[in-house]
Amino acid sequence: QVVLVESGGGSVQTGDSLRLSCTVSGGTFSSYAMGWFRQAPGKEREFVAAIGKSGGTTRYLDLVKGRFTISRDNAKNTAYLQMNSLKPEDTAVYYCAADETQFMNYAQVTTSPYEYWGQGTQVTVSS
Repeated sequence: QVVLVESGGGSVQTGDSLRLSCTVSGGTFSSYAMGWFRQAPGKEREFVAAIGKSGGTTRYLDLVKGRFTISRDNAKNTAYLQMNSLKPEDTAVYYCAADETQFMNYAQVTTSPYEYWGQGTQVTVSS
């Protein structure tokens, strides 16, 4: 059974930084492209960032480009989302997801390719 566990969320002020972590167990981490999504109250879940299996491909939501960085450490079975210059509109529950793909450079921006999901971690940014 593949299990994803997010950590690192919290309550911060505008302009602060947070680093989210997503640790995967029960599977082969290097087989997964990883994605981060978020869902604010009353809104649909939206794509934030994704990274290919080797880390060579990354994709971002335009709203977070230049502020957020996705990375992975295959030796630690962990993906990260470094979030800088946080804004109140970044407030949401953040979910990590794993896509078991055969393609090294796939990094999908929709929810449907991702087979495995974490439970989410709350990020709250106050002004």
